[in-house]
Amino acid sequence: MVVHESIESTVGWDADPVVAATARRPSLDTEVTADVCVIGLGGSGLAAVGEALRRGLSVVGIDAGRVAAGAAGRNGGFLLGGPAIAVHQAGAGWGIESALALYRETLAEIRALSDLLGPDVIRQVGSIRLAGLPGEPETTAEAADREVESTDCDEQFRVLTHHGIAVERYDGELGRGLYLPDDAAMNPARRALALADLYGGHARLFENTPMTSVESGSVVTTGGRVNAGAIVIAVDGRLDLVLPELAGRVRTTRLQMLATAPVRPGRLPCPVYGRWGYDYAQQDPSGRIFIGGGRDRFAADEWTTDTDPTPDVQDWIETIAARFAGQPITVTHRWAASVGYTADARPLVTEVRPGVVACGGYNGTGNLVGPIAARAALSLALDGTAPPEYFAT
Repeated sequence: MVVHESIESTVGWDADPVVAATARRPSLDTEVTADVCVIGLGGSGLAAVGEALRRGLSVVGIDAGRVAAGAAGRNGGFLLGGPAIAVHQAGAGWGIESALALYRETLAEIRALSDLLGPDVIRQVGSIRLAGLPGEPETTAEAADREVESTDCDEQFRVLTHHGIAVERYDGELGRGLYLPDDAAMNPARRALALADLYGGHARLFENTPMTSVESGSVVTTGGRVNAGAIVIAVDGRLDLVLPELAGRVRTTRLQMLATAPVRPGRLPCPVYGRWGYDYAQQDPSGRIFIGGGRDRFAADEWTTDTDPTPDVQDWIETIAARFAGQPITVTHRWAASVGYTADARPLVTEVRPGVVACGGYNGTGNLVGPIAARAALSLALDGTAPPEYFAT
């Protein structure tokens, strides 16, 4: 059962009082000069800002909307170690050492974020991968798919254990699968806004400043210009529109979510995902559930730059929300976001002009992979250092 009342078309994470109370930043309306310009102020772009500041460089950052207005503030809030696809699957395509290297980098990123932002922002609670969805299978096809996914969980467990990465079997109220104790959860908007506050006293950060063109050494916006020796374009969704030359290498898709009124506290002890990661949910300390999924069931429609929620996908999410909640739910918010996908699930870190490097195509898992990619992009732009093999160039 789903109750529909007072549904907001805004992002559920933004109802957090800390997010709601955060002051907006000015728009760029003049010409400025810096060592580094970062385009996109989500989690990845802000990581590039922080790294440039660590190097002692001057930085200007711009965003077409507010900080984390795109997928960086609209995603599920999962901090999951590893690539977008399970490490044993990534290893089959990229080589296991490359996939494991990215896995270990993402775990280090969780620890660094936790140290930087603290437990009020980063909740180190682990994650659960279910074989299937919570509850008993409702169809023969669902039961068959669960058996296949259970076998895949076994292989993931074997590979992680063999390589010394923490993993446990999960068999509990929600179903069966794996528990990954090193993973974490957050409100993604709070993460990005906290980073912007942390870096904003040293870097010049501008909101509502869309880029209109970029060339080596120069970024033109709707209100001004940034002159910089190194430029990092840290945009995931719609990267193929921002840089048409990347069309075919990265493709924009829509991810949809909703939020519920509080349900029984502790129902979801940590981020939980199932059905091969297509469906995912977490419960915040107030008991609200933030849940997304269904993209694979309507894939043809979801390859789009549109960010309006759609009835078919939202109906699916409502159905699985009740299963994750274990009780009837009340929907309070609906939203969607654009993200970038690549053919082999490797994110892009690529030079598009001399001194201009783009990163994106995080395949739905940009919260940790994005910052790692952005720092690699900055190193490529400043030093000419080739990115690690787990990035496509």
